[in-house]
Amino acid sequence: MSEHKKPSLLQSMALGGSAAAFAVNFTHPIETVKTRMQVSGLGIGQTVGDIMKGEGISAFWKGIPFGYGRELSYTSIKLGAYAPVRDMLGAGGGDKESPFHLKFLAGAITGGVGSVVGNPFDVMKTLAQTSKGSAPLGTLVGNMYRDQGIGGFYRGVQVNIMRACVLNATKMGCYDISKGYVSDSTGWSRKDPRTVFCSSFIAGFFMTCTVAPWDMLRTKLMNQPTDKKIYSGFTDCAVKTVQEGGVLSLWRGFLPIWARFAPQATLQLLTIEALYSAFGFKGI
Repeated sequence: MSEHKKPSLLQSMALGGSAAAFAVNFTHPIETVKTRMQVSGLGIGQTVGDIMKGEGISAFWKGIPFGYGRELSYTSIKLGAYAPVRDMLGAGGGDKESPFHLKFLAGAITGGVGSVVGNPFDVMKTLAQTSKGSAPLGTLVGNMYRDQGIGGFYRGVQVNIMRACVLNATKMGCYDISKGYVSDSTGWSRKDPRTVFCSSFIAGFFMTCTVAPWDMLRTKLMNQPTDKKIYSGFTDCAVKTVQEGGVLSLWRGFLPIWARFAPQATLQLLTIEALYSAFGFKGI
């Protein structure tokens, strides 16, 4: 199999979903801490201590079955479909001269579509992570359907789409562009794990800067009780959040978000690049 062969859209999505499902095992605990911080307003040390003291170490993996569902739906599209969509838009070629705005557009398209597909898993994962009880996952799903119907699984979908577009455009666009600069400045190939590591770490930082406010609003909207609405929508949530804590409160949890995004992006991208190589496909 030629190393320059490009995977089909479905092949790439399957590899993207596999890479993401592997990575989430390591990053889910960080996201649990981040989500609890955004809901409670507490600091990282107190949040971790409260979880350990009140619920035990296994609580850091609360809701991980929904996490797997999210990665195999949402991330299989936003990560796996990126390269095929980018190439269809004419931004492939693996050099810095490829139109950067088309790379960002490819990331926004795949992120937005993926978020619609994965929104139900996002909602249930958020509720499971913030729940301090031991209710079975099936009970959480049943309560949601009983109280709000199918629409409840799509609460926060507007902000989730906006978040996903910004996140994936930044992540995949910065990663793709950074690979060219890192490769040129070091002499490493684009598929070299060192190139992938450095480029994904850079992308992780810029993702955090652009996505943190959207992540905060998404968490608040998705974490509303199943039997009532605290916010009427995205705008109402944003206004109330700023009124309560100021503009900078939108970046609350920045460090755990970065602590999640940097290793998550690195693990996902290292894994999908390794899978591309294993199957004889051209890398991103």
